[in-house]
Amino acid sequence: MTAESRKSMRSRNMRSVRTKNTKPEMQIRRALHARGYRFRVSPKDIPGKPDLWFSGKRAAIFVNGCFWHAHGCHLFKIPGSNAPFWNKKLTENVSRDARVQQLLFEHGIRVLVVWECAMRGKSSISPDLVALLAATWLQSESKCGCITSKGLNTFPCPDPLFMIGTYYTV
Repeated sequence: MTAESRKSMRSRNMRSVRTKNTKPEMQIRRALHARGYRFRVSPKDIPGKPDLWFSGKRAAIFVNGCFWHAHGCHLFKIPGSNAPFWNKKLTENVSRDARVQQLLFEHGIRVLVVWECAMRGKSSISPDLVALLAATWLQSESKCGCITSKGLNTFPCPDPLFMIGTYYTV
């Protein structure tokens, strides 16, 4: 395979990566909607444009891809080619996540991060269980939380160790 064909293949693959309406996001949306929850999708007026916004509960849910947000789980591996670019890109993503979560917290908005590894990979849990955990968090008084393949973790304020990618430090 020539360098040019590898480059065009990589370009085609990167174009196919979605930012909205991803499979994990759609599974959570369907399951929460079936449980009676109503929400807005990616509202532009909320900092960070969360994937799901529950205005009555002042709660935002982000469905984060483990690679793009450098989660550090079994689904994350830094690419071998063009490593400086990827280090910079992923570090910026994690820094932005931390800033957005802190801003939301300061505005009294509760934040839940659902990591892709919760629904995909060797130790995943079912989308219905993820939705049940998200519903449990929505009913709680917890300010922040995250759902991984290990279940729901809650904390009183943004905790960089769980809320943002653990591969990078901010």
